[in-house]
Amino acid sequence: MAQTLKFGKGTWATKTGSSMAYNDQNGNYKPLPFNVERDSIATRVNKEGLIEVVGKDKLRIDYTDSAKGVALLENSSTNLVTYSQNFSEWSQTRTSNTDNEIISPDGTLNASLITEDATLNTKFTFLNLSTTTNEHTLSFFAKYKGRYLQVLFGTSDTSGDVYINFDLQNGTFNNNGVSNPSIQDFGNGWYNISLSITPIVTSDFGVLFSLIPSLTSSRLTSYQGDGTSGVYLYGAMLEQNSFATSYIPTSGSTVQRQADVVNGSGNSEVFNDSEGVLFADIASNSDTTTAYNSIGIGSNSSNNRISIGFDASSNLYVFKRTTSQWLSNTSNDIKLYNKIAISYNTNDNHFWLNGFKIDSDTTIGDLSTKPKELGFEATFGGNNFYGKTKEIGYYDATLTDSELEYLTSYRSLNELVTELNLNTL
Repeated sequence: MAQTLKFGKGTWATKTGSSMAYNDQNGNYKPLPFNVERDSIATRVNKEGLIEVVGKDKLRIDYTDSAKGVALLENSSTNLVTYSQNFSEWSQTRTSNTDNEIISPDGTLNASLITEDATLNTKFTFLNLSTTTNEHTLSFFAKYKGRYLQVLFGTSDTSGDVYINFDLQNGTFNNNGVSNPSIQDFGNGWYNISLSITPIVTSDFGVLFSLIPSLTSSRLTSYQGDGTSGVYLYGAMLEQNSFATSYIPTSGSTVQRQADVVNGSGNSEVFNDSEGVLFADIASNSDTTTAYNSIGIGSNSSNNRISIGFDASSNLYVFKRTTSQWLSNTSNDIKLYNKIAISYNTNDNHFWLNGFKIDSDTTIGDLSTKPKELGFEATFGGNNFYGKTKEIGYYDATLTDSELEYLTSYRSLNELVTELNLNTL
């Protein structure tokens, strides 16, 4: 059957305001561009594994966890750390800061070194912030130079004893009460670290990085410094989210990254109102969602559409809505990449996930109006998709069960391990 819309799968073409999907039937290539809007710069990880700034209204193809790249779409977020790279603006307590000491994760000489003094005492660097009592997530990059790193939040965290220790040689941590801690190898000795906290005050709140001698050190441990050991730091970010998003650079004030909005691909010649298959290989940016996050086809109506995505209960789902509706979901891990397809026909609709038929419905008929566009949104004007997309495909006729099994499966164990960013033992 004809695949009338292709997007991704390692083939990307983007420019300001547009990203290309296409139809290549019969060897004839026809453009089906998406409209791309984001009224701010943003960052991505490029093919070389470096953080890179991307201009406004340009889709980011990110290579953090895929050698073929993924389309990265994110919600709006603000970095509340006013000096994300210039640690000379942070307060130093028995430590000193040296700017531009080492190559950072963006590939330039702009990472800082925090060095301990030679006293018997605590040693830390601190930045005071104004914030609210909602959940926040701190993220940053760190590299070993003789010391472990402890992260805490001044005297205004949830209990007075909440902190976490990070081993910057082996990529491990010893958690003492923070939420959602993560340490990921970023290459060249750098680790990307994140954790969540809920402040209990709106002032006198700050991010504090303390040098410590061991992974099991207690809160703000005193020890004998040698005057040369420390840690390298880069890219500190605090945002009012339950999870970390892509890095937002700051240099003296808070900075907001606007939300990505991508829609408008296709036309009435691409889609079929009576039968077809919509396929997507996607992952969520977080393990929780508060609203529908969807990729869908339709005709500018929330009552006439087919969608794939994540529901408000953090499930994977497919949705067909005509005069009635069909909703099917599953509790798979939404942060992992999942291959999802909905095959629809008159009173014959099927949900396929990772090589298996999950659900069927035989009661819902054709869409009332022929779809005319595909967008990263559920209701054409709302419920935008925020996540990572490896591939989208649309077929203007139904596929057989064996074809759908093949479409939503992996070709080999090696491909499965590679595409899901797993480790072999």
